[in-house]
Amino acid sequence: MPGRILVDTTPLRESRDFRLLFTGQLISMLGTQLTVVAIPYQVYSMTRSSLQVGAISLAQLIPFIVGALAAGPVGDTADRRRIMVWTAAAMTFTSGAMALNAAMAHPSLAVLYVVSSLAAGLMGFSSTARMASVPGMVERRRLSAAFAMMQIIIQVGTVVGPALSGVLLGIGLPLVYALDALSFVVACVTSAMLQPIPPSHHAGRLSPWESTKEGLRYLRSRQALQGVYLIDVNAMVFGMPRALFPALADTVFGGGTITLGFLYAAPGVGALIGAVTTGWVSNLRRQGWAVIAAVTVWGASIAVFGLTRTLWLALALLAVAGWADVISAVLRNTMLQTSIPERFRSRLSSIQMAVVQGGPRLGDMESGTVAALTSVEFSVVSGGLACIVGAVVIGSLLPAFRHHVAGEPDDVPV
Repeated sequence: MPGRILVDTTPLRESRDFRLLFTGQLISMLGTQLTVVAIPYQVYSMTRSSLQVGAISLAQLIPFIVGALAAGPVGDTADRRRIMVWTAAAMTFTSGAMALNAAMAHPSLAVLYVVSSLAAGLMGFSSTARMASVPGMVERRRLSAAFAMMQIIIQVGTVVGPALSGVLLGIGLPLVYALDALSFVVACVTSAMLQPIPPSHHAGRLSPWESTKEGLRYLRSRQALQGVYLIDVNAMVFGMPRALFPALADTVFGGGTITLGFLYAAPGVGALIGAVTTGWVSNLRRQGWAVIAAVTVWGASIAVFGLTRTLWLALALLAVAGWADVISAVLRNTMLQTSIPERFRSRLSSIQMAVVQGGPRLGDMESGTVAALTSVEFSVVSGGLACIVGAVVIGSLLPAFRHHVAGEPDDVPV
């Protein structure tokens, strides 16, 4: 049956609010992915340093984590729709500021660091609210399908955005940042059209700090949830060499911004194929083992990618890595959102956002540092191999994660 192969689009058909969330997120993701290429390209053009490319990503890490974690207790006690509206409005201005900076005769690297870090903090706040809102928009049995649809948004963005950015960068950086600003206007409007998303009636009156600690205590008692977070950190820190793409495009594969755009887009191509064919994923019962296998495939693909100097083969390997990543992502999201009580949903989603977006930024710094000390190729290969080792270690140390079965809660105390 087609439903067992292709993604289930029922959430889009049945839920008006999910359609609005999907549309706004798709447009804003396309804009965001334009800047995912533009910022490292601008930094590398100004400094000729992969270490600087990693450093600006690292500079965005702390604001993002602070924003994501702050959104947890706020999202469990406030209207999540309002959070999404105001953060989208604020990100319109940060992208506009980067466009103005890029249009100057002598753009400021310091301004780029500061404004992109502020934007990262806002993104962390907004992403947490969006993720925690999905379970309230669709039936529980449709959650896997809904998160698969959200993965399609991400992967369409990571395919079209970087490829388009590679073309638009030839026209000018200000245009790229301006288009990102416009995408957040759309996200602001679609968020405002949502029904109010009030907090759960279980939400307490704890202070933000006490609320965060309560969420962390819950996490410490759930081994499978810990595994979900740790294995993603492992994959992104060691197996995500995107900070090296500008150097690889320049010194290994040859070519300009078009080649750079292809490198950034290739994982998204594989991930998009994976996302639209995730109908079979909902039938997987041993979800823990499946996540470990997917992360292992990711690491192996990245390691082999680091050994090739042929562009088409390199792009194919990145696509395989992207396919494995999206399978892992759908399974991890399903494990989380079907295990978390509603009163903890925003707080645990905030940790998830910190991991999902913070991991790649740590990975940028790790890969950039290793490349500066050794070589670009060594950094890529060693990172892929470390990712495989990390997945095996995490699976060994966390048996409740490794043996997690779909539909069964993780009640194993740690």
